[in-house]
Amino acid sequence: MRSLNHVTLIACLLAIAAAKKAWRDVDTLQIGVKHKPEDCPRKSQLSDEVQVHYTGWLTDGTQFGSSIGEEPFKFQMGEGDVIEGWEQGLFNMCVGEKRRLKVPAALGYRDKGFADLGIPAGASLYFDTELISIEDGPMVIHLDANSLNNLSEFY
Repeated sequence: MRSLNHVTLIACLLAIAAAKKAWRDVDTLQIGVKHKPEDCPRKSQLSDEVQVHYTGWLTDGTQFGSSIGEEPFKFQMGEGDVIEGWEQGLFNMCVGEKRRLKVPAALGYRDKGFADLGIPAGASLYFDTELISIEDGPMVIHLDANSLNNLSEFY
């Protein structure tokens, strides 16, 4: 009977540990640097136009997209053109740097998914990325109502 209690206790502890790990992974972007060039004169910043090669897949290994063999994907950092996991995961990156991103649903397509790509609601995503280029993007200034009011008083 005593050994049964020990087995039950160990099973419960393992279940709690697994649940804690799963919970921790739910909202945490994980960034793994696979390659970083020795020379890095510039890193990706907000408002930069960047080009990225990527391959994306679901946690079960199903690939849902890739730019390999095609033109790199181009977007402006910080403008909401891509999922939040990319905005954060590709920030401060060098040209030629390769990263693997584990993007939780909260920083991906959330509870809506992306049916056209076969991404279900609530899916965590993996991406292998390589930053191909960085260019100056147009300077964008975001103003809230208070800032606009202050400007109108100034002029």
